[in-house]
Amino acid sequence: MKVLITGIDGYSGWALALHLLARGHAVVGLDNFVTRKRVREVGSWSANPIPPFPRRQRAVREVLGQELGFHRGDTNDFDFVREVLKTERPDAIVHLAEQRSAPYSMIDVHHAVATQVENITGTLHLLYAMQEVVPESHLVKMGTMGEYGTPNLDIPEGFFEVEFRGRKDTVPFPRQAGSWYHWSKVFDSGDVMFASKIWGLRATDVMQGVIYGIRTPEITDDRLLTRFDFDETWGTALNRFIAQSILGLPITPYGKGEQRRGFIALEDSMQSLRIAVEHPPAAGEYRVLNQFDAAYSVNELAEITALVAREFGLSPTIAHPPDPRVEAEQHYYQPIHDRLIGLGYRRSRELEEVVREIFRDLRRFRRRLEAKRHVVQPVVQWRRVDSHEAIAQRGPAAPSDPPTERPPVAEDPRMA
Repeated sequence: MKVLITGIDGYSGWALALHLLARGHAVVGLDNFVTRKRVREVGSWSANPIPPFPRRQRAVREVLGQELGFHRGDTNDFDFVREVLKTERPDAIVHLAEQRSAPYSMIDVHHAVATQVENITGTLHLLYAMQEVVPESHLVKMGTMGEYGTPNLDIPEGFFEVEFRGRKDTVPFPRQAGSWYHWSKVFDSGDVMFASKIWGLRATDVMQGVIYGIRTPEITDDRLLTRFDFDETWGTALNRFIAQSILGLPITPYGKGEQRRGFIALEDSMQSLRIAVEHPPAAGEYRVLNQFDAAYSVNELAEITALVAREFGLSPTIAHPPDPRVEAEQHYYQPIHDRLIGLGYRRSRELEEVVREIFRDLRRFRRRLEAKRHVVQPVVQWRRVDSHEAIAQRGPAAPSDPPTERPPVAEDPRMA
């Protein structure tokens, strides 16, 4: 099977490419390297160095003995997207080429608008190009569990049956997103569902939980490592906690720390995406898969991080700064995740095991963490409509002008 991965240079895109190649699939990707630029914009970088993409391709060839195809460009350029599909004729497309950070989308009006315009436009371009060029292909779109919010109900996989005034119907479960980024994903889901209905496309919407980890079984060489972001804008809570422990900073669950989310290990997320690719829905079917293994509170993540940190001879402390987000700090959270299990998914690793692995890797890159220790603390505030000045005080570039990504800039020769 030939699989096109949009956003192949990113955290999930790179790991997925390696995972699929190792299992005999042909893989081609596209990217414009904008994530590298945006991480630099907030004054940060990956904890482990990420080589320029040609060197990543060469490493794949040398370590895995596989060829990794690549097209440089932007999904916001419809002609480019259409030409890639005409050239490659993929059997499946995994769409990961989107601005993926909730805090980044909340910096100011320009970052909010850029997030929504780029994410929604890129998805629409891909849908229209599929309909024109490869209508039999299967779209696997990376959604997010954050689309659902934290309702006081069990969360189904996309749809549920409702009765109102004596009538019943199966309808999409209400979305209660918590950032401009998450709302862009909600709009994406609606567009994909509608395109499947009117054009008969095959589509799987993977509602992803928070991914953790830095390695998969395919990453046997440091040249194949995927990126690991630890700053408050691009890094997850768990990533920040581990970096804080290594740097001797307090572990900082926001607010009360009782916010609960679904989590999944990187290698299991890749397993889930592969299973979705290898088991396409019928033509015209829009399918939703909730992708996570277990739900944890932020406090539980902090406690697990502290426990593992002590195993490495560290002396972590836990502090609770005010929550910069607007969210329920204590809430019910019970999502359902049965469909992937029904397709053969099995969890491979436990959270603590992966956290130990991350500690082992990040301790080797302590100097890179030290150089950016100032980016871990939160400065983006949900209630503040303009946070770019706070970012500018700590980093090299946080302009009040709209972020500019197109045409794609020359790739930075330094490791991101």
